[in-house]
Amino acid sequence: MTKLRLAIVGAGPAGIYAADILLKAERGFDVSIDLFEQLPAPYGLVRYGVAPDHPRIKGIISALREVVDRGDIRLFGNVQFGTDITLDDLKKHYNAVIFATGAIRDADLDIPGVDLDGSYGAAEFVSWFDGHPDVPRTWPLEAESVAVIGNGNVALDVSRMLAKHADDLLPTEIPANVYDILKSSPVTDVHIFGRRGPAQVKFTPLELRELGELNDVDMIVYEEDFDYDDASKAAIASNKQVMVIDRVLQQWRQREVGAASRRLHLHFYAKPLEIVDDGTGHVSAIRYERTAPDGEGGVRGTGEIREIPIRALYRAVGYFGSPLDNIPYDEKHGVIPNREGQVLHKTDNTRMYGVYATGWIKRGPVGLIGHTKSDAMETIKHVINDQGNWWTPVDPSEESIVTLLRERGVEYTNLDGWHNLDSHELALGAAEGRTRIKVVPRDEMVKISNRS
Repeated sequence: MTKLRLAIVGAGPAGIYAADILLKAERGFDVSIDLFEQLPAPYGLVRYGVAPDHPRIKGIISALREVVDRGDIRLFGNVQFGTDITLDDLKKHYNAVIFATGAIRDADLDIPGVDLDGSYGAAEFVSWFDGHPDVPRTWPLEAESVAVIGNGNVALDVSRMLAKHADDLLPTEIPANVYDILKSSPVTDVHIFGRRGPAQVKFTPLELRELGELNDVDMIVYEEDFDYDDASKAAIASNKQVMVIDRVLQQWRQREVGAASRRLHLHFYAKPLEIVDDGTGHVSAIRYERTAPDGEGGVRGTGEIREIPIRALYRAVGYFGSPLDNIPYDEKHGVIPNREGQVLHKTDNTRMYGVYATGWIKRGPVGLIGHTKSDAMETIKHVINDQGNWWTPVDPSEESIVTLLRERGVEYTNLDGWHNLDSHELALGAAEGRTRIKVVPRDEMVKISNRS
């Protein structure tokens, strides 16, 4: 029987789901899958892109672990595509490759002052508090008043981590250095800005509700934001998610505030215009235009300009994909050009046979886990049906890629290595009454993974 040797680059949810769907699909050939991940540990943004105080994420990791631990997928961690292994290498040893590399950079925010000291991308901050091995271990939390731009879940994650008292994070897997820095933060006020109204936000009810449960943090909403137009009223009446979000916000309107040591302000109908320089190259304020409903679910500018003093700002306006060596790339949208996951040459939109994409690098950084699964199903359908266009590898043996990595001196980690690291982190956590304490330095992760 024909055998498909498949490489998947990226061991986050998108890559793991793609592998699982292919292994379970009806097909007329055998399958052998190797999963390549640039970090020593799997799970991608579930491990390194979500705030540590999200218990529901553990359920997602459990589902991913079940797939990886079945034993029918090989994992090669600490392997960088384009450096440790190339597209030509994959063509020599596999019939096809799926790129599931996600989107980990911050999307651009094109307003004056965005490059001032004290202006940060949300993705950088998330990587820091999640213990990503490739970011600095320090963070300058020195501001009493902070702004967060964005009305999606990442904006709420960042805002919650800034406003939450560090001791309330101790039960989580937060790294020790992150706890120490958060503990010393002087923050008193976090301001969240979104250019549209409460009925048009992009975050989910669960995220919003969690925000309102913070200890010793007042939720501040402004009455002027709740004069709903007909389009907003219709959205609340017709969409259950919007209805729940409105219900939460209405409850916050009734709360007594003023007793907490920290405040979290939600500014709707606020379009950021400029990050103001204090004269020394540092953030001193955010200048924004008050917007108003346009009657069709959108907003229009009112010409009213406001300013709020701040000393730090976080841009949570979306993630953006990164280019990959010798793979087509759409600079405007931060994705690999594709048709239902089949990668296309940029010059003429013809197929790049044997090359596929799934997840955020395929469709952009939108959608939750459910979208990732359906996305993978679409891509896998084409992998199965494209048998006539697969590559013909020179050496498809499973040993060949191991030999190649060893010859190049790549200190890769495997599934047993991940089990070593996982057990080590759980033991570190148990010793302090916590679920897990992440190992942060890359070299230490590799050393623990590869010990016998």
